[in-house]
Amino acid sequence: MRAVTIVDGDLVIQERPDPVPGPHEVLIEVAACGVNAADLLQRRGFYPAPPGAPEDIPGLELAGTVVSLGDGVSTAAPGDRVMAIVAGGGQATHAVVHERHLLSIPDTIDLVTAGGFPEAFSTAFDAVVAQGQLTAGDRLLVTGAAGGVGTAAIQLGARLGAKTVASVRDATRGEALMSLGADLVVTPDEVSASGPFDVVLELVGAASLGNGVLSSLAPHARVVVIGVGGGSRVEVDLLALMGTQAVLTGSTLRARSIEAKADVASGMRRTVLPMLGDGLLEVPVLATFPLEDAAGAYARFAEGSKLGKIILTT
Repeated sequence: MRAVTIVDGDLVIQERPDPVPGPHEVLIEVAACGVNAADLLQRRGFYPAPPGAPEDIPGLELAGTVVSLGDGVSTAAPGDRVMAIVAGGGQATHAVVHERHLLSIPDTIDLVTAGGFPEAFSTAFDAVVAQGQLTAGDRLLVTGAAGGVGTAAIQLGARLGAKTVASVRDATRGEALMSLGADLVVTPDEVSASGPFDVVLELVGAASLGNGVLSSLAPHARVVVIGVGGGSRVEVDLLALMGTQAVLTGSTLRARSIEAKADVASGMRRTVLPMLGDGLLEVPVLATFPLEDAAGAYARFAEGSKLGKIILTT
């Protein structure tokens, strides 16, 4: 297989042996795979792959076709169109995935679009719905809302009946974010005047939490931190947190156990895939690059000022 590999901080396309599916795993011929912030961090040496994942092949999501099965697989067959999050190794022409992590691709969705769906929507679903317990009528704040997870969370919030406020530095993103379901688009300095919020999806980190988010919580609010690009340390007024009886938590998906990831995939099948199949969700794709130009894709991602996924195609 061909794979994007990290060699001394550079991205190099190398030939590697095709991976072999183990028990309850399937081998996928990858058609498309998304580029995510974690890939750029791994390239810089700041986010190593967890045990069991390829150490030097990045990629946390993929879409393609099942080509062979490991022992004991009962829920997939060769020829199935599938997508999945993976702990690494997604940016290659082939990858192995546990059958319990597979998501079927609706007939209405092409493989390139599907390549940008699993990571953003699984992360948003896990944070906002599974952990944040978002329900109809809640007020949801999404910070750093123009990224892949942010746009996914806005759409999920709208489809689940929440009132969603999107916070972005670039006010010109407002029209696009409202077309995805945001009820209000604000700059970070306007967040405190836009509360109170029942659920907060924190994608920025300290710069956001310390700039009005924690002072804008409704009683029993749930704040889920999954991004710290704006810093990982913030001063918290514990008395205010106690007064609102708010919950402040955080998580990542990448290093979770097979069982924990299977639970997320199960929730996605119940709640999110029907919306995707019915045309209620959109995967904004900003640009596609061939696998051989992974460096170009990473450079475009790093430029910022974007709304939509960067996709590598094989």
